[in-house]
Amino acid sequence: MSHSYRHTPIVGITTAVSEKDDKQKANRRIRRVVREAIRRSPEAEALPHVREQSDPWTFEKDGKQWVDPRAYPKGMRK
Repeated sequence: MSHSYRHTPIVGITTAVSEKDDKQKANRRIRRVVREAIRRSPEAEALPHVREQSDPWTFEKDGKQWVDPRAYPKGMRK
């Protein structure tokens, strides 16, 4: 493929390319906390929730926004 285009005109708000590192850190943190909770009490019914350990608003990309594809054609390229 010479040029791929987005089908949905949604882009990140900041200039960060990806949230991959932030998501990896958050998931590692939640897995560690869940493992520790299970080790402490194997019969526990409630495990920690992902949002208790990480806040997506602290990630590099601060959310997403809709753009007008006609006004911003370069942003529609992948």
